[in-house]
Amino acid sequence: MREQLAPFALSLCVLAGAANAAEARRESFGVLADGSKVEAVVLDNGRGAIARIITFGASLQSLSVPDRNGKSANIALGHAALDGYVKKPQYFGSTVGRYANRIANGRFDMDGHTYQLSTNEKTNSLHGGERGLDKVLWNIAEIKHDATSASVSLSYVSPDGEMGYPGKLSITATYTLAANNRLTIDYRAATDKPTIVNLSNHAYWNLSGEGLGSVMDQRLMIAADAYLPVDEKLIPSGEIRSVAGTVFDFRQAKPIGRDIRHGDEAQLLIGHGYDHNFVVGRDVASAPRVVARVEDPASGRVLTLLSAQPGLQFYSGNFLDGTTIGTGGHVYRQGDAFVLEPQLFPDTPNHPAFGSARLEPGKEYRNVIVYEFSTAATPLSH
Repeated sequence: MREQLAPFALSLCVLAGAANAAEARRESFGVLADGSKVEAVVLDNGRGAIARIITFGASLQSLSVPDRNGKSANIALGHAALDGYVKKPQYFGSTVGRYANRIANGRFDMDGHTYQLSTNEKTNSLHGGERGLDKVLWNIAEIKHDATSASVSLSYVSPDGEMGYPGKLSITATYTLAANNRLTIDYRAATDKPTIVNLSNHAYWNLSGEGLGSVMDQRLMIAADAYLPVDEKLIPSGEIRSVAGTVFDFRQAKPIGRDIRHGDEAQLLIGHGYDHNFVVGRDVASAPRVVARVEDPASGRVLTLLSAQPGLQFYSGNFLDGTTIGTGGHVYRQGDAFVLEPQLFPDTPNHPAFGSARLEPGKEYRNVIVYEFSTAATPLSH
């Protein structure tokens, strides 16, 4: 009898393994005004985590992960349909660049030449200009999946001079969702002549669930001893200021909203909250390391962020103004999400002390961003 049951038991194991295998599938996500088709790629790790990436802006449109009770919910803010990304762009989950963050007056000098970039935030160039990487259609280069992960690679070639940037820049963005609920975004770029590059992802997170209210009680740790103060235009002054004794000290986890209403902190008044770059290091590290961790006491979800980049832009959803309806049909209001963008420092081309954003022909730019999702039965810290 045991010999007769063995093949049957083995077949059950095979079926169970197949049920848990990761999958990737393509879907339609609408059509642009010029007739171009936008696609979505759904990555399912077979264990309760599902990511949806759209080719418009190489954007993470949604990401569902389990809470402490095993119930999955979407924790990434986004638009339900293509129309929202086109008519009301807010960088929801989008790839931003060619230069993430701000460049003062949209201008920088390189090799004796002054380059004037597209300006789209008054006098600043923000996230690549009027038509940055978040507003272009990327191509699906490859889709893969196996027993442990599913991935999609997207590509875009930014021509020489686009938005004022020198050099033809060939870019890939690879999203990989692993069985352990780890989402990795691997950005790579190469150029045909000297240029500047700083790519990142602008995902808005609410660990309780997209559209379910404020994130001010969610607890944030940032592994940074200093931050970059900004002027009235949100451009770094050039100072690297210690976080010690300030509202910017997140070295020990604390609720995002604990200090956000301190009226005696001029930097919070300028940014309408937190919209500042934290100094995790002074150069790109040899490998991704933990740069931030966020815990939601309500759901038990924990996000651990790893990156090799020296800077981390922390934005507390200050300009969500109640005029956007998200994927779940809820209105997004101020403080309903947080953003953590690993990157080079803002306005680095105009601040030599910040390092360099230069990319030479024959060299590869790379930014690997790792989001690890787990759960805690009780709050991790108090």
